[in-house]
Amino acid sequence: MADTDDSSLFRESARERLAAREGFVLADLDPESTPGVDASKKRGEHALAEGSAVLDDLQVRMHANSLSGDRRSVLLVLQAMDSAGKGGIVSHVVGTVDPEGVAHTSFKKPTPEELSHDFLWRIRTALPAAGQIGVFDRSHYEDVLIGRVRELATPEVIEERYGLINEFEREISEAGISIVKVMLHISSDEQKARLGARLEREDKYWKYNPGDVDERLLWPAYQEAYQLAIRKTSTEVAPWFVVPANRKWYARVAVQQLLIETMRGFEQGWPPADYDIDLEKARLAAS
Repeated sequence: MADTDDSSLFRESARERLAAREGFVLADLDPESTPGVDASKKRGEHALAEGSAVLDDLQVRMHANSLSGDRRSVLLVLQAMDSAGKGGIVSHVVGTVDPEGVAHTSFKKPTPEELSHDFLWRIRTALPAAGQIGVFDRSHYEDVLIGRVRELATPEVIEERYGLINEFEREISEAGISIVKVMLHISSDEQKARLGARLEREDKYWKYNPGDVDERLLWPAYQEAYQLAIRKTSTEVAPWFVVPANRKWYARVAVQQLLIETMRGFEQGWPPADYDIDLEKARLAAS
Protein backbone atom coordinates (compact mmCIF):
# COMPACT_ATOMS: atom_id res chain seq x y z
CA MET A 1 0.00 0.00 0.00
CA ALA A 2 1.21 3.55 -0.73
CA ASP A 3 2.75 5.66 1.99
CA THR A 4 -0.07 7.23 4.03
CA ASP A 5 2.02 10.22 5.18
CA ASP A 6 -0.36 12.67 3.49
CA SER A 7 0.59 16.23 2.61
CA SER A 8 -3.02 17.03 1.64
CA LEU A 9 -4.41 20.42 2.60
CA PHE A 10 -7.87 18.95 3.04
CA ARG A 11 -9.10 18.78 6.63
CA GLU A 12 -11.41 15.92 5.65
CA SER A 13 -11.86 13.54 2.75
CA ALA A 14 -12.01 15.47 -0.52
CA ARG A 15 -14.31 12.79 -1.91
CA GLU A 16 -16.76 13.38 0.92
CA ARG A 17 -16.43 17.16 0.91
CA LEU A 18 -16.85 17.69 -2.83
CA ALA A 19 -19.37 15.00 -3.77
CA ALA A 20 -22.68 16.26 -5.16
CA ARG A 21 -25.08 14.38 -2.92
CA GLU A 22 -28.87 14.37 -3.00
CA GLY A 23 -30.19 17.93 -2.79
CA PHE A 24 -27.03 19.53 -4.20
CA VAL A 25 -27.70 22.94 -5.78
CA LEU A 26 -25.02 24.22 -8.14
CA ALA A 27 -26.09 27.85 -7.75
CA ASP A 28 -25.41 27.66 -4.00
CA LEU A 29 -21.72 26.81 -4.47
CA ASP A 30 -19.43 29.85 -4.64
CA PRO A 31 -16.88 29.37 -7.48
CA GLU A 32 -14.46 31.53 -5.46
CA SER A 33 -14.57 29.26 -2.42
CA THR A 34 -12.09 26.58 -1.33
CA PRO A 35 -14.21 23.91 0.42
CA GLY A 36 -12.27 21.85 2.93
CA VAL A 37 -9.10 23.92 2.55
CA ASP A 38 -7.86 26.96 4.45
CA ALA A 39 -4.52 27.85 2.90
CA SER A 40 -2.73 30.41 0.76
CA LYS A 41 -2.02 30.05 -2.94
CA LYS A 42 1.68 29.55 -2.14
CA ARG A 43 0.90 26.75 0.29
CA GLY A 44 -1.47 25.22 -2.24
CA GLU A 45 1.17 25.17 -4.95
CA HIS A 46 3.63 23.57 -2.53
CA ALA A 47 1.09 20.90 -1.59
CA LEU A 48 0.42 20.22 -5.28
CA ALA A 49 4.13 19.57 -5.84
CA GLU A 50 4.27 17.23 -2.85
CA GLY A 51 1.17 15.37 -3.99
CA SER A 52 2.67 14.77 -7.43
CA ALA A 53 5.09 12.20 -6.04
CA VAL A 54 2.27 10.44 -4.18
CA LEU A 55 0.07 10.26 -7.29
CA ASP A 56 2.92 8.98 -9.43
CA ASP A 57 3.72 6.26 -6.89
CA LEU A 58 0.09 5.13 -6.80
CA GLN A 59 -0.08 4.95 -10.59
CA VAL A 60 3.12 2.90 -10.81
CA ARG A 61 1.72 0.47 -8.22
CA MET A 62 -1.52 0.21 -10.18
CA HIS A 63 0.43 -0.50 -13.38
CA ALA A 64 2.68 -3.07 -11.68
CA ASN A 65 -0.33 -4.92 -10.32
CA SER A 66 -2.03 -4.89 -13.72
CA LEU A 67 0.83 -7.02 -15.06
CA SER A 68 -0.25 -9.67 -12.56
CA GLY A 69 -3.87 -9.59 -13.66
CA ASP A 70 -5.35 -6.75 -11.58
CA ARG A 71 -7.94 -5.10 -13.84
CA ARG A 72 -8.31 -1.82 -11.97
CA SER A 73 -7.88 1.58 -13.61
CA VAL A 74 -9.12 5.13 -13.07
CA LEU A 75 -11.14 7.36 -15.38
CA LEU A 76 -11.04 11.10 -14.70
CA VAL A 77 -13.93 12.85 -16.45
CA LEU A 78 -13.46 16.63 -16.74
CA GLN A 79 -16.44 18.81 -17.62
CA ALA A 80 -16.64 22.58 -17.43
CA MET A 81 -17.47 25.78 -19.20
CA ASP A 82 -14.69 27.03 -21.47
CA SER A 83 -11.57 28.41 -19.72
CA ALA A 84 -12.47 26.77 -16.39
CA GLY A 85 -9.09 25.04 -16.23
CA LYS A 86 -9.41 21.55 -17.71
CA GLY A 87 -6.11 21.97 -19.54
CA GLY A 88 -4.41 23.05 -16.33
CA ILE A 89 -5.63 19.93 -14.57
CA VAL A 90 -4.25 17.78 -17.37
CA SER A 91 -0.88 19.56 -17.30
CA HIS A 92 -0.34 20.17 -13.58
CA VAL A 93 -2.06 17.15 -12.03
CA VAL A 94 -2.15 14.22 -14.45
CA GLY A 95 0.90 15.56 -16.28
CA THR A 96 3.11 14.74 -13.29
CA VAL A 97 2.51 11.00 -13.80
CA ASP A 98 4.62 8.87 -16.17
CA PRO A 99 3.05 9.49 -19.62
CA GLU A 100 2.96 5.75 -20.29
CA GLY A 101 0.50 5.44 -17.43
CA VAL A 102 -1.96 7.95 -18.86
CA ALA A 103 -4.57 7.66 -21.62
CA HIS A 104 -5.79 11.16 -22.51
CA THR A 105 -8.69 11.85 -24.85
CA SER A 106 -10.00 15.29 -25.79
CA PHE A 107 -13.43 14.83 -27.31
CA LYS A 108 -14.33 17.26 -30.07
CA LYS A 109 -17.36 17.59 -32.32
CA PRO A 110 -18.32 14.05 -33.40
CA THR A 111 -16.97 12.91 -36.76
CA PRO A 112 -19.28 11.42 -39.43
CA GLU A 113 -18.08 7.94 -38.42
CA GLU A 114 -18.81 8.61 -34.74
CA LEU A 115 -22.25 9.98 -35.59
CA SER A 116 -23.03 6.73 -37.40
CA HIS A 117 -22.87 4.92 -34.04
CA ASP A 118 -24.66 5.47 -30.73
CA PHE A 119 -23.33 8.35 -28.63
CA LEU A 120 -21.37 6.08 -26.27
CA TRP A 121 -19.48 4.27 -29.04
CA ARG A 122 -16.56 6.69 -29.21
CA ILE A 123 -16.44 6.78 -25.41
CA ARG A 124 -16.03 3.00 -25.15
CA THR A 125 -13.14 3.03 -27.62
CA ALA A 126 -11.22 5.48 -25.40
CA LEU A 127 -11.56 3.78 -22.00
CA PRO A 128 -8.29 3.29 -20.08
CA ALA A 129 -6.57 -0.08 -20.02
CA ALA A 130 -5.86 -1.84 -16.75
CA GLY A 131 -3.23 0.06 -14.75
CA GLN A 132 -3.84 3.39 -16.47
CA ILE A 133 -5.30 6.74 -15.49
CA GLY A 134 -7.65 7.71 -18.26
CA VAL A 135 -8.59 11.35 -18.77
CA PHE A 136 -11.61 12.56 -20.71
CA ASP A 137 -11.33 16.26 -21.54
CA ARG A 138 -15.06 16.64 -22.16
CA SER A 139 -16.92 13.38 -22.49
CA HIS A 140 -20.22 11.59 -23.01
CA TYR A 141 -21.77 14.39 -20.96
CA GLU A 142 -21.53 16.73 -23.92
CA ASP A 143 -24.50 14.80 -25.29
CA VAL A 144 -26.71 15.97 -22.40
CA LEU A 145 -25.12 19.41 -21.97
CA ILE A 146 -24.56 21.10 -25.32
CA GLY A 147 -27.02 18.56 -26.72
CA ARG A 148 -29.67 19.95 -24.41
CA VAL A 149 -28.75 23.64 -24.63
CA ARG A 150 -28.36 23.69 -28.40
CA GLU A 151 -31.31 21.35 -28.91
CA LEU A 152 -29.22 18.88 -30.89
CA ALA A 153 -31.57 16.11 -29.81
CA THR A 154 -35.17 15.94 -28.68
CA PRO A 155 -36.04 16.22 -24.96
CA GLU A 156 -37.07 12.55 -25.04
CA VAL A 157 -33.68 11.48 -26.39
CA ILE A 158 -31.82 13.63 -23.86
CA GLU A 159 -33.87 12.11 -21.04
CA GLU A 160 -33.10 8.59 -22.27
CA ARG A 161 -29.37 9.39 -22.36
CA TYR A 162 -29.23 10.06 -18.62
CA GLY A 163 -30.31 6.49 -18.00
CA LEU A 164 -27.96 5.09 -20.64
CA ILE A 165 -25.06 6.98 -19.06
CA ASN A 166 -25.86 5.56 -15.62
CA GLU A 167 -26.01 2.03 -17.03
CA PHE A 168 -22.75 2.52 -18.92
CA GLU A 169 -20.92 3.86 -15.87
CA ARG A 170 -22.20 1.03 -13.69
CA GLU A 171 -21.02 -1.46 -16.31
CA ILE A 172 -17.47 -0.10 -16.57
CA SER A 173 -17.26 0.30 -12.80
CA GLU A 174 -18.05 -3.39 -12.38
CA ALA A 175 -15.29 -4.09 -14.93
CA GLY A 176 -12.71 -2.40 -12.67
CA ILE A 177 -12.73 1.24 -13.80
CA SER A 178 -13.07 3.71 -10.93
CA ILE A 179 -14.77 6.84 -12.25
CA VAL A 180 -13.88 10.30 -10.92
CA LYS A 181 -16.31 12.78 -12.49
CA VAL A 182 -15.33 16.40 -11.93
CA MET A 183 -17.20 19.54 -12.86
CA LEU A 184 -14.95 22.59 -12.60
CA HIS A 185 -17.31 25.34 -11.44
CA ILE A 186 -16.22 28.77 -12.69
CA SER A 187 -18.14 32.04 -12.43
CA SER A 188 -19.27 34.02 -15.47
CA ASP A 189 -17.15 37.01 -14.43
CA GLU A 190 -14.02 34.88 -14.00
CA GLN A 191 -14.56 33.25 -17.39
CA LYS A 192 -14.91 36.68 -18.98
CA ALA A 193 -11.65 37.80 -17.41
CA ARG A 194 -9.79 34.68 -18.56
CA LEU A 195 -11.09 34.95 -22.11
CA GLY A 196 -10.16 38.62 -22.16
CA ALA A 197 -6.63 37.82 -21.00
CA ARG A 198 -6.21 35.55 -24.01
CA LEU A 199 -6.92 38.49 -26.31
CA GLU A 200 -4.14 40.52 -24.69
CA ARG A 201 -1.31 38.08 -25.36
CA GLU A 202 0.02 36.93 -28.71
CA ASP A 203 1.02 33.58 -27.25
CA LYS A 204 -2.57 33.01 -26.11
CA TYR A 205 -4.48 33.93 -29.27
CA TRP A 206 -4.53 30.29 -30.30
CA LYS A 207 -6.46 29.41 -27.15
CA TYR A 208 -9.23 31.91 -27.90
CA ASN A 209 -12.28 30.70 -29.77
CA PRO A 210 -14.83 33.30 -30.95
CA GLY A 211 -17.49 30.65 -30.40
CA ASP A 212 -16.85 30.88 -26.65
CA VAL A 213 -18.64 34.22 -26.59
CA ASP A 214 -21.66 32.66 -28.27
CA GLU A 215 -21.73 29.99 -25.56
CA ARG A 216 -21.43 32.65 -22.83
CA LEU A 217 -24.71 34.13 -24.02
CA LEU A 218 -26.30 30.82 -23.05
CA TRP A 219 -24.78 30.76 -19.55
CA PRO A 220 -28.06 30.28 -17.61
CA ALA A 221 -29.10 27.43 -19.89
CA TYR A 222 -25.75 25.70 -19.39
CA GLN A 223 -25.96 26.06 -15.61
CA GLU A 224 -29.41 24.47 -15.72
CA ALA A 225 -28.10 21.66 -17.94
CA TYR A 226 -25.23 20.99 -15.53
CA GLN A 227 -27.61 20.97 -12.57
CA LEU A 228 -29.83 18.42 -14.29
CA ALA A 229 -26.90 16.23 -15.36
CA ILE A 230 -25.48 16.24 -11.85
CA ARG A 231 -28.85 15.44 -10.26
CA LYS A 232 -29.67 12.64 -12.69
CA THR A 233 -26.24 10.99 -12.99
CA SER A 234 -24.52 11.40 -9.61
CA THR A 235 -24.66 7.80 -8.40
CA GLU A 236 -23.00 5.67 -5.74
CA VAL A 237 -20.62 4.08 -8.27
CA ALA A 238 -19.96 7.34 -10.13
CA PRO A 239 -20.71 10.42 -8.03
CA TRP A 240 -20.11 13.91 -9.35
CA PHE A 241 -17.50 16.04 -7.61
CA VAL A 242 -18.09 19.75 -8.10
CA VAL A 243 -14.87 21.75 -7.66
CA PRO A 244 -14.93 25.56 -7.38
CA ALA A 245 -12.52 26.70 -10.09
CA ASN A 246 -12.04 30.46 -9.82
CA ARG A 247 -8.82 29.76 -7.91
CA LYS A 248 -6.74 27.58 -10.20
CA TRP A 249 -4.43 26.38 -7.45
CA TYR A 250 -7.37 25.09 -5.41
CA ALA A 251 -8.97 23.27 -8.34
CA ARG A 252 -5.70 21.50 -9.11
CA VAL A 253 -5.09 20.49 -5.50
CA ALA A 254 -8.69 19.27 -5.18
CA VAL A 255 -8.61 17.09 -8.30
CA GLN A 256 -5.21 15.69 -7.34
CA GLN A 257 -6.55 14.76 -3.91
CA LEU A 258 -9.64 13.13 -5.40
CA LEU A 259 -7.39 10.92 -7.52
CA ILE A 260 -5.09 10.11 -4.60
CA GLU A 261 -7.95 9.14 -2.31
CA THR A 262 -9.55 7.02 -5.02
CA MET A 263 -6.34 5.14 -5.76
CA ARG A 264 -5.35 4.75 -2.11
CA GLY A 265 -8.67 2.99 -1.70
CA PHE A 266 -7.30 0.19 -3.88
CA GLU A 267 -4.82 -0.65 -1.09
CA GLN A 268 -2.30 -1.92 -3.61
CA GLY A 269 1.10 -3.02 -2.44
CA TRP A 270 3.88 -4.13 -4.75
CA PRO A 271 3.16 -7.45 -6.50
CA PRO A 272 5.38 -10.32 -5.28
CA ALA A 273 8.03 -11.76 -7.54
CA ASP A 274 6.88 -14.74 -9.61
CA TYR A 275 10.40 -16.17 -9.71
CA ASP A 276 13.03 -17.42 -7.23
CA ILE A 277 14.82 -14.24 -6.09
CA ASP A 278 17.88 -15.99 -4.63
CA LEU A 279 18.28 -18.12 -7.74
CA GLU A 280 18.12 -15.05 -9.98
CA LYS A 281 20.67 -13.23 -7.83
CA ALA A 282 23.03 -16.20 -8.21
CA ARG A 283 22.44 -16.44 -11.95
CA LEU A 284 23.00 -12.71 -12.38
CA ALA A 285 26.21 -12.80 -10.33
CA ALA A 286 27.54 -15.64 -12.47
CA SER A 287 26.65 -14.01 -15.78
